[in-house]
Amino acid sequence: MKPLFITFEGPEGAGKSTCILSVAARLGVPVLVTREPGAGEFGRKVRTLLLEEGELCPETELMLFLADRANHVQNIIRPKLAAGEIVLCDRHADSTLVYQGYGRGLDKEFLRSANRFATQGLVPDITFLFDIDPEIGLRRVAARSGANRLDREPLEFHQRVRQGFLEIARLEPERFVVLDATQSPVELSDQVFDTIQQFGK
Repeated sequence: MKPLFITFEGPEGAGKSTCILSVAARLGVPVLVTREPGAGEFGRKVRTLLLEEGELCPETELMLFLADRANHVQNIIRPKLAAGEIVLCDRHADSTLVYQGYGRGLDKEFLRSANRFATQGLVPDITFLFDIDPEIGLRRVAARSGANRLDREPLEFHQRVRQGFLEIARLEPERFVVLDATQSPVELSDQVFDTIQQFGK
């Protein structure tokens, strides 16, 4: 199977992380499972600042996400792709466009340009969008321990996030695969696995 950069996006509580681990175990080829923010020592420190510390203004939040992404792409993702591996990434540039653009109201064209700078033009081969009603997703988050700073945003924020994801998926249908995240973990894993197998031939 050829090297692929595959991202998993969606509102909080959609089940992305569970699916990534399941699919990685099934592929039978070298796979890197990673996430944004939080990959590597630098990423872990940024994740703590972004999700576990006190309040941040939207501009500070954005710059931290972009710093993490630039480091992640150059030092982790690109080397793995060059080595012929498949990279499965839990959140990437689309999350910044949606959370900081649609959610926070920052300028979307600026965010697109900033993402291109941070990634040096790297674009996922496939993006799986796990779509779910935010009320359902947030109930799932509440049922587990460890809700983070973004989880605690008001419902209206999460509704804007969902609509943002669906809008950018409509704009890039050749890259996005939209999944109904109310399905069982097994059904979601099967759909993702089958899509990757087809794309990787």
